[in-house]
Amino acid sequence: MRIAVDVMGGDNAPKEILAGALDMAKERPDWEILLVGQEDIMPADLPANVKKVFANLVMAMDESVENIRKKTDSSIWVATKLIKEGLADAVVSAGSTGAQIISASLILGRVKGVDRPAIGIVYPTLQGGKILLDAGANPEIKPPQFLQFARMGSVFAKNLLKTERPKVALISNGTEAGKGTDNIVEAHKILAASELNFIGNIEGRDIPFGEYDVAVCDGFVGNMILKVSEGFAKVLLSKLKEEFLRSLFTKIAAGIMKPGLKRIMKLMDDSEYGGAPLLGVKGISIVCHGKSDAKAIKNGIKAAAYYVETGFVEQIEESMQIEENLQNEENL
Repeated sequence: MRIAVDVMGGDNAPKEILAGALDMAKERPDWEILLVGQEDIMPADLPANVKKVFANLVMAMDESVENIRKKTDSSIWVATKLIKEGLADAVVSAGSTGAQIISASLILGRVKGVDRPAIGIVYPTLQGGKILLDAGANPEIKPPQFLQFARMGSVFAKNLLKTERPKVALISNGTEAGKGTDNIVEAHKILAASELNFIGNIEGRDIPFGEYDVAVCDGFVGNMILKVSEGFAKVLLSKLKEEFLRSLFTKIAAGIMKPGLKRIMKLMDDSEYGGAPLLGVKGISIVCHGKSDAKAIKNGIKAAAYYVETGFVEQIEESMQIEENLQNEENL
């Protein structure tokens, strides 16, 4: 297993990125970790299973993603190219999401039948982790692309959640088939006519309850859901801490409830999942949160290895081939 890590990407780069990568290398000496970044930030002494790959440039988080075409010596471009060259099996980055998407699309190419790659995340619910996509790659999509996302999300659910026939839901502002924008209404018709296990629309309030396996939306809605959820989780935990410190009695109560609170915090901790795979490209590219710490990077590398080992890309290719075969049959 060979994982390329973009050392320069993320708000906490390079310190936290290096720490997470080196921790993973120590835990799995049989894996090869490729640190991609500027020469002057690389540690002098590294374990035998850690290699340096130099890249002179960095894609800033607030930089126009179009600049990636001019910065082919940037860390995310060089790291992604290692997959294309057969020198790495996957790439992990907490840097500019847009730059990572463009690098993967241009260097690795898209799976046949996929118009746009999507970011699929594991969303914590009362029923356990569920798949939500797109989490931010595509602010606007066309109705047929909702079906593409649903297919890739179903593969994701089968692979990660071990669900044989995933329940697919479309996020809208009402459960009725006619609710939502014109795009959503048309997407509902397309999903309902597909062979997928489509259960209809769900509203925002339904998402945390997890009565579905895959929730599909455009990247604008998905990213808003993700960011609001992150903010609400922080507010909730902050208020709980404030209340538990209010008196001696509440401090005692907090001590009694501590194990349960830890389990809740773990459920809401996105670093537990490490990162999200970029669905629809011909390679494993793990998108980590910009604020990722060492723990998140380590888990992101674990996730990358898992998707390589399970043949995730090949499974998506097979799913998209099914769609092509169905279309061909309809045209006969």
